Amino acid sequence: MLNTIRRKLFIVILFSCCTSLLSEAQKMDFEEYDPKSTLIVPAHIITHSKYPFIDIHNHQWDMPSQNLHELVSEMDKLNMAIMNNLSGRGYRDVNGFFDVQDTNYFKKAQANIRANCPNRIIQFTNISFTHFGQKGWIEHALTELEADVRNGAKGLKIYKDLGMEFKDEQGKRIAVDDPRLDPIWEKCGSLHIPVLIHSADPPSFWDPMDKYNERWLELKTHPDRKRGNTNPVPWKTIIEEQHHLFRTHRNTIFIAAHFGWLANDLASLGKLLDECPNVYAEIAAIIAELGRQPRQAKSFFLKYQDRILFGKDSWVPSEYSTYFRVLETSDEYFPYHKKYHAFWRMYGLDLPDEVLKKVYYKNALRILPGLDKSSFPQ
Repeated sequence: MLNTIRRKLFIVILFSCCTSLLSEAQKMDFEEYDPKSTLIVPAHIITHSKYPFIDIHNHQWDMPSQNLHELVSEMDKLNMAIMNNLSGRGYRDVNGFFDVQDTNYFKKAQANIRANCPNRIIQFTNISFTHFGQKGWIEHALTELEADVRNGAKGLKIYKDLGMEFKDEQGKRIAVDDPRLDPIWEKCGSLHIPVLIHSADPPSFWDPMDKYNERWLELKTHPDRKRGNTNPVPWKTIIEEQHHLFRTHRNTIFIAAHFGWLANDLASLGKLLDECPNVYAEIAAIIAELGRQPRQAKSFFLKYQDRILFGKDSWVPSEYSTYFRVLETSDEYFPYHKKYHAFWRMYGLDLPDEVLKKVYYKNALRILPGLDKSSFPQ
């Protein structure tokens, strides 16, 4: 009788423990689930690129007073030969959108660069769209653009707020291809400087936030990124405006930031590049898209090897390793560095050396004016 009771008690305790464990597992949120792969395959962790590279898409927010010797030291560890700071005029938050800093910001930043690392850091300038449409706005913008180019600006960066947030003097959204901006693009063409333009965001930000949205985790952890057909307009509208801009100003070189948010649709991006020989694309923040389609992406890089530039975006040195691994190796099934961006695994493209050289530096040297080429192999 005693043994029977003991056995029943043991079963009850065991069942209670199992139920408790199961309950804890069931309570786990998706963002907590992070399984370790049991797949055993070759792995190459690369912290230093095979060839020196130009990062066409970087942001440094305190360039006028920043310790640039420390920054260059971090660049050297990565084999970054030249960094392009796209935030040449800085920015500040004004009524929920980006605006440009005081007129001396760019001058101070350039002075710091010239004094400490004149051949290692370059800058693009920016334009403020505040007061757009008012009398004298376009003349003032052109004057500032020309002055910045004389002071060393290598190009113009346009933030995504054009087409999404900025409004004209009547309170209407400024379209990316607003004809009132035509003198800006034409001036860049005559000055022989490229325009790196970021329009919209990933198309999934406009899709319903449901079980079918593969950016669900990012939208849950960053709810401010959620868009909609009326916020401010459909994704397709903004992208079509950008493409119309490219077609209209064929004498100006445009660099589509983030692969123009078409890294998940390389056939469409290829069609755009075929139609617009004045357009280049850079890979900042979309390496996860390329890494999950290695055969398709490699074919794309081989075909458009003269039109692709290296970019990273946010300055987190440890994350460059993912880019190097995707571009340079044939590794299989490895994780991206930000789970909320990409919960899937990635594969290396194993690009040929000549293609790597073009992506890392040759293409940028061809379209950016006046760069020091001495640190790059032929």
